Amino acid sequence: MEHLFTAVEPFVRAHGSPVVGIVLFFESLGLPLPGESMLIVAGVLASRGEISPTLLILYAWIGSVLGDNAGYVIGRLLGRQVLLRYGGKVGLTAERFARIEEVFARYGPVAVAFARFVNILRQLNGIVAGVAGMPWERFLLFNALGAALWVGVWGGGALLFGRHIGTFEGLLHHLGPWGMAALAAAAIASVAGIVWLARRTGSVKG
Repeated sequence: MEHLFTAVEPFVRAHGSPVVGIVLFFESLGLPLPGESMLIVAGVLASRGEISPTLLILYAWIGSVLGDNAGYVIGRLLGRQVLLRYGGKVGLTAERFARIEEVFARYGPVAVAFARFVNILRQLNGIVAGVAGMPWERFLLFNALGAALWVGVWGGGALLFGRHIGTFEGLLHHLGPWGMAALAAAAIASVAGIVWLARRTGSVKG
């Protein structure tokens, strides 16, 4: 964590929240950029009042959604063969592409919603969805939901942790095992809701 701050913190402090959105945009196109790490660092800086928390969350979400949708357009227009022919220069190997295609074939929009929590999926999510021909409206819905969840977990989580680090131990003690179980149940319910929505829209489309 100390090395992470040393490398990323001055850059975020110098350029503010917009640079986080820009990095997340280009990471979503498959470039090997430290988007997740930068989001966490920016969340900590926001907790100190060095950048705006509202603008951070907004720019991070917009950059994530726009980047994935740009990738979707690229995948839809160029197709699999063209991408594999030139994608090796940015790490888009045939092996990686095949692995992600397999995930998409099995899980569809659920994979789109949770792709940002998996390293390779986060970078190539939109491109593979475009190649696979997923309807754009469906992709946009689940991509926006997934981006909001991801930004909330890492950016919002770092923000809250930075602001209330001294109270977390007391909070965990106060909640006890039943309170922690309730929080876990709420998280599971949120995931189940997205899965249900994915299946629901799938049945409507079908």
